[in-house]
This record gives sequence, C-alpha cells and structure tokens, in this order.
Amino acid sequence: MTTTVISRGAGAALLVAALGASATACGSDGNPLAAYPYDAADQISFSGPKDAGKKADPDKPLEVTAQGADGRITDVTAMDATGRHVSGELAADGSRWHSTSPLAAGAHYTVRVSTEDEAGKPGRKVLTFDTDKPPGQQRLNVTFGPEAGTYGVGQPITAELDQPIKDKAQRAVVERALRVDSKPSVQGSWYWVSDKELHYRPQDYWPANATVEAHSNLENIKISDRLRGGAAKPLKITTGDRIVALTDAAKHLMTVYRNDEKIKEIPVTTGKPGFETRNGIKVVLAKQYYVQMKSSTVGIAAGSKDSYDLPVYYATRVTWSGEYVHAAPWSVGSQGEANVSHGCTGMSTPNASWFFKTVHEGDLVQVVNSAGDDMELFDNGFGDWNMPWQKWLQGSAIASDGDGAGAQNKARLSPQSV
Repeated sequence: MTTTVISRGAGAALLVAALGASATACGSDGNPLAAYPYDAADQISFSGPKDAGKKADPDKPLEVTAQGADGRITDVTAMDATGRHVSGELAADGSRWHSTSPLAAGAHYTVRVSTEDEAGKPGRKVLTFDTDKPPGQQRLNVTFGPEAGTYGVGQPITAELDQPIKDKAQRAVVERALRVDSKPSVQGSWYWVSDKELHYRPQDYWPANATVEAHSNLENIKISDRLRGGAAKPLKITTGDRIVALTDAAKHLMTVYRNDEKIKEIPVTTGKPGFETRNGIKVVLAKQYYVQMKSSTVGIAAGSKDSYDLPVYYATRVTWSGEYVHAAPWSVGSQGEANVSHGCTGMSTPNASWFFKTVHEGDLVQVVNSAGDDMELFDNGFGDWNMPWQKWLQGSAIASDGDGAGAQNKARLSPQSV
C-alpha cells in the first residue's frame, strides 16, 4: 500500500494549528503562533498542471518547492479520491517535498501543503489536479484467497496474479499495493511463491478470533510501460479458536489443543516404513465426510500387496497429494501401538468423528518424530509455517533490513527527512 511520509515538522505544524485555534478563541496577544493560517500560494511552487482542464502525467513525480528565503514547507499530504496516500520525502530544511510512490492514472488528487514563515506564522495551501489515463495498456488483475469465511489461525492469505511479474522493481510496486490488515494487529509479510502467486502470513499464527482484511490499491498504478494495475475484490475473513493437533509418530499419539489448552489425546497410527507420514506443520485444506480412497491415485499399482480401495469416513485433508486424518476402523488394534498406514493418520471412528467436528479449514496439524520427509512448503498444500521468519522475509520484494516487517507494516505517518 502506498503510504504518506510526513516530515519531522509535521507534529510542530499540527501543534501550531492547535495552539493557534486556542489562542484565537481566548484572545490574541500578537503571538504569531496564534495567527490563523495564511494562504501560502506565493510561498510555494508546484510541479502539477497549472492550466484549467490540463491533466498531469501519472508517470512523473510530484514536487512542491518553497519559494524565497522567508518560509519553509512543514508538511505535505497527497491523496486521491479513493483514499490512497502518496508517499513522499521532505528535505530537512523544508525547501522541497517530492513523491516517492507512483501516481494512479485517471485519478483525482488533493495535495495539502503546510508552511511557516521566518516568524513561525503558519501557512496553508490546498492544490487539486487530475492525472491522464494512458490508452491501450494491459491490466494486472489480482484475486485474493481463500473465500470469505471463518478459518483457523494457520490460514495464509493468497494473491493470484493473472500475469507473471518477474522484475524485482515491478514486484515491489505490486506488493506495496497489496494490503493485509488484522484486528488485533500483527506483524506480517508477503512471500513471492512464484511469478503469479503470493502468500501472506504473520510471523506467528494469526490471533484467535481475529478479523483479517486484504485489499489492493493497485488499480491504475503503473507497473511497467505496458502494464497497470486492475481492480481487485477485497477479502475479509475471521479466525476461530487456535486449534493445533500435534501428532507424535513415535509415540503413536495425537494431542489436540484449543487456545493452548489440551482438550484431547487420541491414539493414532501413521505411515509405515516406505510410506512414512510427512513431518512438519500442515494446514487443514478441506473436510469430507466420505472419500473412496484408491491406492492407484498415489502410484500404488492395483493388485500389489500394498494396494487398497476403501470407503473412508470423517476425512480431514492436509495435503493435496492425499494425506488425511481419518477414521480407520481396520487398524484400531495398531492405533497407539504401531504405524501401519500408507501415510495418513488413522484413528477410531468415534475419535475421527470428534476430530472432524472440532477442526476447521485453516487449523493446524503438526507431525513430529516421523521417519518421513518434511512437509513441502508450497506445492502440496500450505507448508508456509515450516519456513523460518527471517527466510520468509527474503521472499518479499519490499521487506527491509531484517526488521521483520515489509514496508506495508510501517506506520503510515512516519517522520523522515533527506
């Protein structure tokens, strides 16, 4: 998301305005701080269009400059009609402000400039202009996922692009415009899974009972000479309780936690030698009351000693390749004692029914102490949480200086000077 960067003088300017209003109400004694802001039009110059009806080139930066030696700029904010702010930098001496983020094409902008003269008297000027809409450019469309609803605290937010973005600078433009906010607020960042897919996750899991919203500010923003951002439907999801199911494959035991409190222990069986269950954190992808499981779908030849064709109930899916937590009445004698499955986590029908009713999409299933491979990160479900946070940040086009947050997580009104 584009953000407004305010100079270190902004706080002083706001204080000046507040003091001015207070002094005026109680009676002025000639103090310049008590004066009503004057029209600063003669103190500044503006790079935008000056003639009525003329539109600005959205590919050129904005610039506001202080004129003469008797005044300086203290604050500049620029925003379009949809509420998108333009980030910018103000020189330490207040002589110049310039934009640092791209303008949208076909947009209406309002620029508010605050100044002060040598005596500290405040000035104000409001400027408006429209930007041109270059013809014939392609649009990059974004689709957020999952669908709106309630999910577990492990559910990543996804952004699917309809065109590949490979250039790092172009990725930065896209990523800055894709905003994810949560209440309660948490630190998070995007990761470029591929040229057309991004995932967003916090450093830790989402808070329980949180609201998470994703939206795009990319519409009409220049990405490349031939590509601008298109419209995107915003997304809102909520999270439920924090449900984590921890399976110790060596102990043949699953322990289920709700909001960090143990609520049930379940004897289980996991993958036998040659079919070991994957280690790591997985996210519940779907729940199916009934699934006909056939070994041929996972590469086991029909008629071989390991082939199967079984009706399976209370099936909770955790990988796209076919790993489930499900009822396995045929292996009750081994549950809690040995690992005899072909990779799934099996339990009794009553326990599977309870598990099926307790967990939801986005809840977390973690396996430890299996002899199997580690869970894949992206191409077999959501293995996102298995990546360390600092490595996750390396997959962002804008995460900076190892501070644990992308640019979109910094304060929108942050003092800065150059």
